[in-house]
Formats: sequence, C-alpha cells, structure tokens
Amino acid sequence: MTETRPYRPNVGIALLNPEGLVFLGRRFRDDGPEIVLPGLEWQMPQGGVDAGEDLQAAARRELWEETGIRDAEILGESDWLTYEFPPFEDPNHRLARFRGQRQKWFAMRFTGREADIDPVTPRNGQPAEFDAWRWERLARVPDLVVPFRREVYRTVAQAFAHLAA
Repeated sequence: MTETRPYRPNVGIALLNPEGLVFLGRRFRDDGPEIVLPGLEWQMPQGGVDAGEDLQAAARRELWEETGIRDAEILGESDWLTYEFPPFEDPNHRLARFRGQRQKWFAMRFTGREADIDPVTPRNGQPAEFDAWRWERLARVPDLVVPFRREVYRTVAQAFAHLAA
C-alpha cells in the first residue's frame, strides 16, 4: 500500500552556545507517534509551522515555547529533511493525519544568559515538552535520540559542524 498522508511542516533548532555545544532537552512524556524511549529522551527543540508562518519566525517561536529563550541569532539553515513516524494506531491523535515530519533546521547562536533558560514553563498554551536540559557536543547528539530521528540528526550535525567548531 502506498503512503498518501503528507509530512507535517516543521522546524528544528540547533542552538549553539559560545563554546560550540548544542542545547538538548529531555522529553519526559510520549505524545503519540513522537515517542520517548528509555535512555533516548534527548532532542533539540523542534515543532510545527503554522499555515503561512515564516520559517525563521516559526523557529524563533518554537525555541521560545520549548525553552524560554529569546536571545539567539540565526547562523544558517539546512535543506529540507524528512523522517517517518513510527507505527501509531490512534486515528484521533493530532498527528495521525501525517506520515512524519518535513523539517527545515536552523543553527542559532545563544546570546542570552543561562539563567533565562526555562524548559518547564508552558508557553502559548503549549504544555512543557522538556523537564531538563543540557549542553552537548553536536556530533554526539544522534546517539542520544530515538532511532527514527537519527538520520536527520546526523545530517544536521554534519551540516552545522563548522559552526560548532
């Protein structure tokens, strides 16, 4: 059977600190096809793009919603990347109409204060997605995420490696 569901438009953010380490949030709950596996709870901020929304604006909004961070400058962006959701059988789930995500990733440099990072406070009516955060080497990140995202994370790590050096 041919898959006919579309990919969900999405942005991802590789937020680099001045030392070249990237922000990772620890997901603390499953959300349907976006699953959490023990030991693989980490991911970079990412989220859906609203209809007609500018991609850079979407990346800034998602970064703020998921981390509280407003102080970041855009350094670069990736080509479009896709991944498939793992099998999921709830036809009423908000993501059930999508086969996976089509993402544009943005490298950003964090220019704020670490004291301003707050991933646990809900924003814009969205529940908190992360319960903890840390800085990590970008090249290590693909080994810390769920398997269905690994290839995208490898591509992002390669595309932005020069910015983390």
